[in-house]
Amino acid sequence: MTDTTKNKTLSQTLCKGNLAKLPTSVDIPTYDRSHLKAGIVHIGVGGFHRAHQAVYINELLKTPGAEQWGICGIGLLENNRGLRDILVKQDYLYSLVVRHPNGKIDNKIIGSMIDFIFAPDSKQAVIDKLAHSDTKIVSLTITEGGYNIHPTTGELDLNNASIAHDIANPDDPTTAFGYIVAALKIRKNNGMPAFTVQSCDNIQHNGAVTRKMLLSFTQQQNPADAELSQWIAQQVQFPNAMVDRITPVTTKADIDYVAQTFGLLDEWPITCESFSQWVIEDNFSDGRPQWDKVGAQFVSDVTPFEKMKIRLLNAGHSVLGLLGSIHGYATIDETVSDKDFADYLRAFMDLEVTPLLDELDGIDLAQYKDTLIERFSNPNIKDNLARICSESSAKLPKFLIATITENLIAKRDCSLAALVIATWCLYSDKQVNQSQQTLDIQDAMRDELSKYAKKTPTDKFAFLKLDSLFGDLILQQAFTEHYGNAINALYSPSCYIKDIMKSTLEKKHKKASAETK
Repeated sequence: MTDTTKNKTLSQTLCKGNLAKLPTSVDIPTYDRSHLKAGIVHIGVGGFHRAHQAVYINELLKTPGAEQWGICGIGLLENNRGLRDILVKQDYLYSLVVRHPNGKIDNKIIGSMIDFIFAPDSKQAVIDKLAHSDTKIVSLTITEGGYNIHPTTGELDLNNASIAHDIANPDDPTTAFGYIVAALKIRKNNGMPAFTVQSCDNIQHNGAVTRKMLLSFTQQQNPADAELSQWIAQQVQFPNAMVDRITPVTTKADIDYVAQTFGLLDEWPITCESFSQWVIEDNFSDGRPQWDKVGAQFVSDVTPFEKMKIRLLNAGHSVLGLLGSIHGYATIDETVSDKDFADYLRAFMDLEVTPLLDELDGIDLAQYKDTLIERFSNPNIKDNLARICSESSAKLPKFLIATITENLIAKRDCSLAALVIATWCLYSDKQVNQSQQTLDIQDAMRDELSKYAKKTPTDKFAFLKLDSLFGDLILQQAFTEHYGNAINALYSPSCYIKDIMKSTLEKKHKKASAETK
């Protein structure tokens, strides 16, 4: 391709008028998007939503009778402005690059999103959209932090500045809860049916957690309106769900690949793995899409499935992310392709997580764990460790500390997880890998984590005194013994993370072997 031809190609943007210019190998929407209604309003349009829920809807829209299930995206944050501008320019179309472990690539255009509202500029438009009769489901991917759960009490964090603002200013919402309650109040007052609030975040019992936080918010914001809280409690459904698809942050290489392969410029394509899973409790307020026709699974109780996923996949990501970051790896695939890290992860899953899992009908756990290792090692998914470790303060209490706590109650060894927590301390303290290269740490509690971690040289349990995250772990001798040993090793002048991992794993296997005799 000559430079002139290349520049001409890159000047043509992905949009509905240019779909016919795409290679025939690209899967494009076969449905008439002009006939779609936005039955789903999705708050938090990140990469995961665009690789998961929006893709299920895209496939469903290819079947007759699903026209009422288009998606309207909502951007709550100022940093969503750029995404809004790109989506508007592209007629809300975007590219999806699905990378299989064997190197195969599926190229798609997703057309299920038909509108996007940028809340900071159009607050009333967001409320009106949520309150519209077409809206049947309000779905969420707002990350763990967006639910404003106090990490120690598990209640709504009323000290959060955004929550406090929305409680005091119901007509000027900034949070998902503020917008949802404003719209539900309109629907109740107008005699309209309630919509379903559907969390698609990686939180155990995500629907129940959303319900608890939303009702608490409603009661705080409307103390004199008990009828509103009662109506929401009775009419709004919050189905629990387990979602799963690895979706790395979009890179310039992804944009370049799409430009070269598709012949059109997509300023924000999405890359993801080929595996996708969605297990949903069949509990909706006002109808739902037939997602089971396109690969989702409806169940009566999602609890054992979500616990399996959170404790194995999500925790496994964090284990590799923190240990691999200190070693100096950059991506998940290169980390797990190192046998020492793969062995450590598998032992953690087998010995510290699997004994805690519930009955799982139709799931072969050994095969599931094999599949996880394969997915993590996919060389075509360059999932950055900085992304995996981002917001660890919101993730680890659910992904890892819950497993530690349950093992302590059951009087089981938790030495492998203890090393990961100690590594998080070193990560938060030094903020460099063992080659002294600076780590990209993204965490709302970064300063507080660093403050406690930096006291470790004079008090090796200082990090655990951050009780908003660790609760009473510092009082659990069965944990602090392993944690203290890990800190001693990590803070020694000759610290080499792989040697510490090997030593910890060797002791673990010896203890497990002795206990089985």
